[in-house]
Amino acid sequence: MRLVKGLAVAAAAALALSACGGSGGSSASGATHVVKHAMGETKVSDHPKKIVVLDTDKLDTLATLGLTPVGATVPDQQAGMPKYLGDGFGKVKSVGTTQQPDVEAIAALKPDLILGSKFRMEKYYAQLSKIAPTVFTDKVGVTWKQNFLLDAEAVGEKAEGQQKLKAYEDRAAQVGRSFGDPAKLKVSVIRFMPDEIRQYGPDSFSGIVLHDAGLSRPDAQLLKDKSDKRFAPLSPERIDQADGDFVFVAAYGAKAANEQAKVTAGPLWQRLGAVKAGHAQVVDDEIWMTGIGPTAANKILDDLTKYLGPLAKK
Repeated sequence: MRLVKGLAVAAAAALALSACGGSGGSSASGATHVVKHAMGETKVSDHPKKIVVLDTDKLDTLATLGLTPVGATVPDQQAGMPKYLGDGFGKVKSVGTTQQPDVEAIAALKPDLILGSKFRMEKYYAQLSKIAPTVFTDKVGVTWKQNFLLDAEAVGEKAEGQQKLKAYEDRAAQVGRSFGDPAKLKVSVIRFMPDEIRQYGPDSFSGIVLHDAGLSRPDAQLLKDKSDKRFAPLSPERIDQADGDFVFVAAYGAKAANEQAKVTAGPLWQRLGAVKAGHAQVVDDEIWMTGIGPTAANKILDDLTKYLGPLAKK
């Protein structure tokens, strides 16, 4: 009898483990699908109910798909959840930062699925995959569309993700056409960081959105001599490279905003043609820089319509 009971217990344990599926110990049950991602293959519930996300693009993904995570990392604890996603996301539990997740806090939420990126979180993958099925995209920013579709597949919304992305791309093209010949407009994107100024290139998130709308960029921001075409540092003494038909300016955090105020009040900035013409605009960093998904991309299109529309009609 003891032998029979022991075999029954072992069989039950094996069955419980197989129900978890993939990498991780999630308690999600029901139909599953296998997702190929940057760290391998993972079996995921077709309809995960409790999702934890470890980067800002994943927050945008869920918002775009009408979902809300139970937990998320944030760029820094002071900033909190991105405000452009609405009040509902303000109640999402913080589980550390995008640089250092709180693994214990993640485990306490008992998620069915964890979404992250190899670029930022590779060293945490083994720990996280023991908590729940974990899916990692590879890079950040330049592959944002592919990342969105992979995340959508992971949460069981592949078709919806494809539809949302196509709707954004169709809208971007329409917004561009509303400017007449969008290629005639050279749009500059500058971001103030706490310790440097950056000019953003064609492979950045905002740069890709501008390209989708058919807009041109200042020659300096094509970053032709750079292998990494996301962004490059720009010294205050060479701020003239920021000029264009229109300049969009963002700042990451309070320290960067103070530097932005100082530089943009200076004589070199004030001599820019766009500034003289009143064609410079401060925009939301959470949208233009860290949103990295269709919801943020559509809000960039809102800004382009608002600020470039009148310019294109002149």
